[in-house]
Amino acid sequence: MIHGAIGHLDVAQIVLYAFFAFFAALIWYLRQEDRREGYPLESESDGGFRERGFLFIPDPKTFRLSDGTSILAPTYEGDARPIKAVKCDPWPGAPLEPTGEPLLAGVGPGSWAVRPDFPYQTADGHDLIAPLRVATNFAVAVEGANPLGFAAIAADGKAAGVVKDLWVDRGETVLRYYEIALDKGGSVLAPVNFVDVNGNARSIRINALTSAQIGLVPKLKNPDSVTLQEEEIIGAFYGSGTLYATHDRAEPLI
Repeated sequence: MIHGAIGHLDVAQIVLYAFFAFFAALIWYLRQEDRREGYPLESESDGGFRERGFLFIPDPKTFRLSDGTSILAPTYEGDARPIKAVKCDPWPGAPLEPTGEPLLAGVGPGSWAVRPDFPYQTADGHDLIAPLRVATNFAVAVEGANPLGFAAIAADGKAAGVVKDLWVDRGETVLRYYEIALDKGGSVLAPVNFVDVNGNARSIRINALTSAQIGLVPKLKNPDSVTLQEEEIIGAFYGSGTLYATHDRAEPLI
């Protein structure tokens, strides 16, 4: 009698085949789930909208959100926003050249995604990102320089305003935005990753934009909160400045 065998197959071989089947099913499931956003695709060559078949796109699934609402994905809806740019060359994948104001074209480094137009909230119902005047349980550490009141210096070396407040992430306990009170009135947010702080000179440096362009940064609907969509658009505006703020930035180095 031979132990550990079933017919002409031993147990180890059966387990190996079972693992192969499980792993193949796992890959299939993961590849289906990661296609819930970004598909189906639009053909760049003919502009047509193509719905991929069941081999590529999973059946719609309902996702229940923490606020009680629900969304369905995939939705088979394309991006209806107009493209404020023209292709530099006719072949597919050619770069786009912005039309009109490049900082507001929404292409290249200034591209942004459509997100919910409400603030992200913590588990206890507070806005995740808030200024210190609202998140009063946060403060600047006494060991470092307090940037409140620092001059905001732009890429052209001119001051656009002064730091009015700091916006913190209540969940991560980190700084997210500098709020700049503009010399011409009003205020705008500057993402922390676009800002360099000089404590000795009592200034912050924003190399992505010129002083005039900082005044064009999209404003907030509510001065004490920022929505997910506003965060996306503000970050894209600064990102576009890294290439389009001045003419020499968009030109080739060689």
